[in-house]
Amino acid sequence: MMHGLERRAFLSLAGGTMAGGLLAGMPGLAFAQDTGDAAFVSLLDRIFWSSLLIEPERATGLGLDTGVRAMLRHRLDSAGQGGREASLAFYRDARAAVAGFDPAGLSAANKRNRAIVLHRLGDQLSGAAFDIDDPQTPFTIDQQRGAYFSVPDFLDNQHPIEKLDDAEAYLDRLAAFPVVLDDQTAEVARQAGLGRIPPAWAIDLALGQMGKLRGVPAGESGLVTSLVRRAREKGLAGDWQGRATAIVKEKVYPALDRQIALHRRLRGKSAPGDGVWRLKRGDDIYAAALASATTTTLSPEQVHKMGLEQVADITGQLDTVLKAAGHTTGTVGERLSALNRASDQLYPDTAQGRIDLIAGLNKSVAAMREKLPRAFADIPNDPLVIRAVPTDIQDGAPNGYYNSAPLDGSRPAIYWINLKSVNDWPKYTLPSLTYHEGIPGHHLQGGYAQGGGELPWILRDYFISAYGEGWALYAEQLGDELGGYNGIERAGYLQSFLFRAVRLVVDTGIHHYRWSREKATAYMVEKTGFTQARSQREIERYCTMIGQACSYKIGHTAWVANRKKAQAALGDKFSLPWFHAVLKEGSMPLSMLEARIDERIAERLRSA
Repeated sequence: MMHGLERRAFLSLAGGTMAGGLLAGMPGLAFAQDTGDAAFVSLLDRIFWSSLLIEPERATGLGLDTGVRAMLRHRLDSAGQGGREASLAFYRDARAAVAGFDPAGLSAANKRNRAIVLHRLGDQLSGAAFDIDDPQTPFTIDQQRGAYFSVPDFLDNQHPIEKLDDAEAYLDRLAAFPVVLDDQTAEVARQAGLGRIPPAWAIDLALGQMGKLRGVPAGESGLVTSLVRRAREKGLAGDWQGRATAIVKEKVYPALDRQIALHRRLRGKSAPGDGVWRLKRGDDIYAAALASATTTTLSPEQVHKMGLEQVADITGQLDTVLKAAGHTTGTVGERLSALNRASDQLYPDTAQGRIDLIAGLNKSVAAMREKLPRAFADIPNDPLVIRAVPTDIQDGAPNGYYNSAPLDGSRPAIYWINLKSVNDWPKYTLPSLTYHEGIPGHHLQGGYAQGGGELPWILRDYFISAYGEGWALYAEQLGDELGGYNGIERAGYLQSFLFRAVRLVVDTGIHHYRWSREKATAYMVEKTGFTQARSQREIERYCTMIGQACSYKIGHTAWVANRKKAQAALGDKFSLPWFHAVLKEGSMPLSMLEARIDERIAERLRSA
């Protein structure tokens, strides 16, 4: 909750404009005279609450758009140049304020928090050097990015409809949607003038998804039916159908038509190739993206070599497991491919087949919950819902991903699985996915961080890919240690590891060694045995989401190395619950994680 000065400052800022630096309205923000933990945490909290003005969708996602912040529920994030400049100014001011705070009077925990916050703020500014939002996502719109992709999903799955004002807020956000679309269309045109155009196939995929959004009568659009259905369920009287339909027909669809028209014109201007090297300063962008995703200084050459070595090692382990299960003919990739097509491993490609698949995932989550006390203490018990990716975005969406619950607990966390084709999900592969996205992976990690403890607000929802995805991959390994795989399911777990090692090879291959998407797809199919369609969808993701694919295995390698180091140093004093308790301290760069494990080892030895 906000109190006193924070509340007044928030209200004053909310009533102002977004044109200038937001921190100018925050009395005493720099704390020139104040020192110590209380003043520092107050500074971080002010930055956090103020940042919600820039990111109202995040405020809703966190469940913090209530009370004095209720007006945020009526807004979407700004996509215009003015909003972007205001955001940059805000985060520059915030970074300066945190950097200027003397750490000498801080506790060890808050010295650590200061370093993590500086990392977070610096990362948020990392795209400014290239005049883009983020080195990892250099395109404003592609097959998995843009308001056309995110806003309908956000309105349906995160915007709450409980009371009349929520429904009115939905309509306000729906009315803002065409403004955001036009702002992004203008930014796409500006970036195109600088030579930054996605690959032609990415434009085709985006156009296909825009076409699905645009291709139904306005009154039947999910943008309308989501509001109508949920308002009816809550007994909220009003002409929601008519009002929402008018906005979609008269405002949203024309803005979408303009965006579609621009992308059709740009398609023929897209430069050949698939990697970020196509762009001006592409090598620098990739270096920045790789540093951001992995929180390391590893070069593309080093990452590529690491990938090749791990592909060879994990392939050898799989060979042993597959032979033991009677799968002996062909390469490992060929044997996995045959296993992927086996009738006893596939759910029917029907509506009931999809229901049964998700039921199987829920059963796996329940079984793992019973095993957790062997490796964790103070276990969060936050609810987790498993859903299929909405059909209108499944063509460009990842195969699986996780949305954390809001900080107020008003909605459960969601583990999404892309069921465009159930053949992408042989049964033996599903436990490892569930341990990754659910428990003990992202969901458990997020539960510890969001539980609060001593973490300031700004770090409770912070996700660093190398830390978080590395943890989730480590969680798949932990699932094996806890007896979570039966029979051939262990091959699915090793295949998941092989898949992430392949990512190191293909991401650097695409963006540094200039591999084509076809070559990268063929390599993934050959090594993992995944279907052509699934592999191509993955490769297309890496082409426009730069470097992020490398964070998984690099992060996992760090988690495993830290655990081995702790076990060696502590001997009988080591325990898994003790080691895993570091999750309560939230996400941090890998170098800081290593340093923190070293500190905890020393503390453990002193206290024994």
